[in-house]
Amino acid sequence: MRLRQTGLADIADDPVAFEAFYRRHFEAVTRFLARRVGDPHAVADLTADVFLAVLDSAHTYRPGKGSEIAWLYGVARNTMLAERRRSARESRANSRIAGRRLLESDDVSRLEDRIDAESPARRAMEAMAGLPENDRALLELVAVDGLSPAEAAAALGIRQGTARVRLHRARRALRQIPGVVPPLVMEGHR
Repeated sequence: MRLRQTGLADIADDPVAFEAFYRRHFEAVTRFLARRVGDPHAVADLTADVFLAVLDSAHTYRPGKGSEIAWLYGVARNTMLAERRRSARESRANSRIAGRRLLESDDVSRLEDRIDAESPARRAMEAMAGLPENDRALLELVAVDGLSPAEAAAALGIRQGTARVRLHRARRALRQIPGVVPPLVMEGHR
């Protein structure tokens, strides 16, 4: 079975395998979320939610469709979007309090440093905000998160040809937006 070769099939039932997976990808998931979320408490909560979602969906990983990290970014993106939908249904005051655990000052400081380090990527993503959702999601994965177009296609569950078309369309649209950093957005793929 292909999943057994990657070890992902076992992470839901094997704490050692899950811990190894967690340690291998924790920093990448935290960076992914810190690029998109400016609140350290939300980054911490979403990171935990992503790894919980991984436990539930490890059986869906298919190595032939892309790397572990591409699959994991897809899980992280879906988790983040689900949280945004949930938050939109709550009042603004409740969304600031609900579901947050208290963080130690060192945790907050470390997450604030991470958020500061990812601020150029957040600015680029703000410039991309005017793009259609599908184009923006693909461009974020390629230009900001460093996935190849093929890996981004796998993370989004689309064909590689569709990804190339969307990527071309998004880059063409961004050339017309003042203030977009061309190297980050235009050359941000492997």
